[in-house]
Amino acid sequence: MEQRIDFSKVVPAGFRAVYGVENYVQGKLDHTLSHLIKIRASMLNGCAFCLDMHTTDALKQGESSQRLFGLAAWRESSFYDERERAALALTDAVTLLERTGVPDDVWDAVVEHFGEEGAADVLLAIGTINLWTRLNVATRKQPMEQPMEQPVEQPVLTA
Repeated sequence: MEQRIDFSKVVPAGFRAVYGVENYVQGKLDHTLSHLIKIRASMLNGCAFCLDMHTTDALKQGESSQRLFGLAAWRESSFYDERERAALALTDAVTLLERTGVPDDVWDAVVEHFGEEGAADVLLAIGTINLWTRLNVATRKQPMEQPMEQPVEQPVLTA
């Protein structure tokens, strides 16, 4: 699949504006929560570029592959604390807005865990990744090609 346009080159001022919101949010949320929000929204929106970038970054910053894989079924998993679960529920509600809107219980849980300003920051993070994923999917932005890691040779066990 070929990329349609490079958004950053076609409308650099618009790209910088979106990046400005991204920078604001990065200064407000811890990197673990930020990665969970970005990866979950990217999964829901089917953005291969964002999934590749954010899972790679999360792994480099110490997130476990188990928690990253578990995001596909986070509601059925015990890998996430209540604060993360509240943010993930809001991520799902906002990303899939047309299904249910944002139910009061979902919003109230985020405010309970983050306060009003923190809830606004979480909402900005969700809105920003949703904008990025939609831009990337619409323009067919592709993940960067990276060399395949060589499998680690496993020792042969003998009895």
